[in-house]
Amino acid sequence: MTANTETFETSDTGWLSVIRRYIVYAAVGHLIWEMAHIPLYTIWVEGTWGEIAFAVVHCTGGDLLITMSTLLLALFLVGGQAWPSERARRVLLLTVALGVSYTIFSEWLNIVIRAAWAYRDIMPVVPVIDAGLTPLLQWIIVPTLAYWAATRVPLRKLFRGKRGSW
Repeated sequence: MTANTETFETSDTGWLSVIRRYIVYAAVGHLIWEMAHIPLYTIWVEGTWGEIAFAVVHCTGGDLLITMSTLLLALFLVGGQAWPSERARRVLLLTVALGVSYTIFSEWLNIVIRAAWAYRDIMPVVPVIDAGLTPLLQWIIVPTLAYWAATRVPLRKLFRGKRGSW
């Protein structure tokens, strides 16, 4: 009989832990954002509650795919072996830039070309690019906060705190 000498260390600052936390934090952020800004779309007044709920879940799922894709592409292009302790700012800036760029394209494609959704008159629209303000802000604020939290706050500290620490 041999002893199992394989050890498993979990590092809260390792790249895989940071990516996992980033995805979880971004998922929560995007879900909250989608629920908050859906009244700015016509589905809010024209759709059923079921259609609205489906739209929120569907859009959050799409947001997660974009979140993971933009981070992976940014890591591929400007990340390094020591990420996140090195090149973290470059990766964040490129991740946000890619997310905002995709959002501008997607809003144009789905509003102008496909007519898959539409803004209500209360949606603030950014002139020149003709995109809604809240989708653009979403792709600046949510990834930035999720990235910041992922590089600083391990999930276990959120869920396994001391009793009465809230």
